[in-house]
Amino acid sequence: MLLIFILLCLFSISLGSVHIELGVLFRSLGKALCGNLFFDSQEELIIFSVRLPRILFAGIVGAVLSIGGVVFQALLRNSLADPYILGISGGSALGAIIGIVIGAASFYLGVPLLAFCGALFTVFLLFIVAGGARGVLMDNTLLLSGVVINAFFAAAILFFLSIVDSLELHSITFWLMGDLSRASLPEIGVAAFCLIVVFILLYGQARKLNLMVQGDETARHLGVNVEKTKTWLLVVTSLVIAVIVSMAGIIGFVGIIVPHMMRLIFGSDHRLLLPASALFGASFMVLADTIARVILAPAELPVGVITALCGAPYFVFLLKRKGI
Repeated sequence: MLLIFILLCLFSISLGSVHIELGVLFRSLGKALCGNLFFDSQEELIIFSVRLPRILFAGIVGAVLSIGGVVFQALLRNSLADPYILGISGGSALGAIIGIVIGAASFYLGVPLLAFCGALFTVFLLFIVAGGARGVLMDNTLLLSGVVINAFFAAAILFFLSIVDSLELHSITFWLMGDLSRASLPEIGVAAFCLIVVFILLYGQARKLNLMVQGDETARHLGVNVEKTKTWLLVVTSLVIAVIVSMAGIIGFVGIIVPHMMRLIFGSDHRLLLPASALFGASFMVLADTIARVILAPAELPVGVITALCGAPYFVFLLKRKGI
């Protein structure tokens, strides 16, 4: 999976409105590895200032969304669950849009902070709506609550889109469909830090995830505090999804496609499933972003359009396979 990711990154760097020969690419990367960061040509400027940061950001986004899909599918024991089914993306996007409208983008991490608040508010709503009388999170109720909350946030997003001026409307609409082109190096660093921390935390819970997939009663009998673990994993995963949504917009179906494919290939052991999904999710997002950049070059498509075109047929396939 790591080799596939590296090869796709090299392939993606060479493609675009300006084609870069592999010889030029390898010489430029060799200079950078030797510590020479002075750009002597237009190709080197394109590689290190435009394409390489975007590719790294795409890989981080794909890895986070895939890990989120693995966790939610394990918690809900449903292969159709992804980071968006619970309304986390809708709440994060609403918080980010509010930040854009009120001018929070002029402050450092202002928009991501409001996306955090939106995600926390979504988790709070989920506990109220789906918690039941004793605060026990039921899987089916959680899924239905996510659908309802997502619909509410979609209406709120449409309201804000209807009141902004025409200049902001285009940028917000493009961002909502998934935009990887505007991430700065500080934002990429924050996203990478969040990915590393969350992956370490979630990998430490791989055994508990393996047990929870077998059922809540089985996990309890084997010593897992199911409600505490489910709540902790839900909050941690929701917060990292909020960071990614605030920077990249809403990118759907990655959290469904990647974990399901990796589960078919490697099995359900989360000690292997989590790193495999992270690496393949990064590769999938790099490939989708490359297609979005190249297919109508020099114009660009939102990467969410490409993932939706891939994900919708796959979603129908899963529905048929489950006999729904």
